Amino acid sequence: MPVPGAAFMSTEKLQALIDNIPYANFLGFKAEYQEGSVVTRLAYSDHLIGNPFIPALHGGVIGAFLEMTAVIQLMAESEESEIPKTVDITIDYLRSARPVDTFARAIITKHGRRVANVRAEAWQDQVDKPVALLHGHFLLRPQDKS
Repeated sequence: MPVPGAAFMSTEKLQALIDNIPYANFLGFKAEYQEGSVVTRLAYSDHLIGNPFIPALHGGVIGAFLEMTAVIQLMAESEESEIPKTVDITIDYLRSARPVDTFARAIITKHGRRVANVRAEAWQDQVDKPVALLHGHFLLRPQDKS
């Protein structure tokens, strides 16, 4: 759910931001607006597999994908030019992420002047069956008092 009255950056700015992150490019990370919020996509590729015997996507890839989704949502809603710093994150891995495209979205649960709390979820075929959840705190750029 988007924050009422929140100013979102354009889709072009959003993708340009992502295109400037080398690891996001390596992962195949894309983002777009759907129904007023940012939805990210991790396109499946063989190099994302962590366990070839299952096969399942690497947990670190899923974690990075969720963290980038949370950061992108923060930047999209606040139109910040500086990337928020991760204070801490917790990731709950709920089920194996199969070798297919994975999607995510983030919800900002509290946006303060210095810190934001964000929840993000990743799913594959069904939105109501997430493969992983993220709960994170991010340090925002200190606001000038001029």
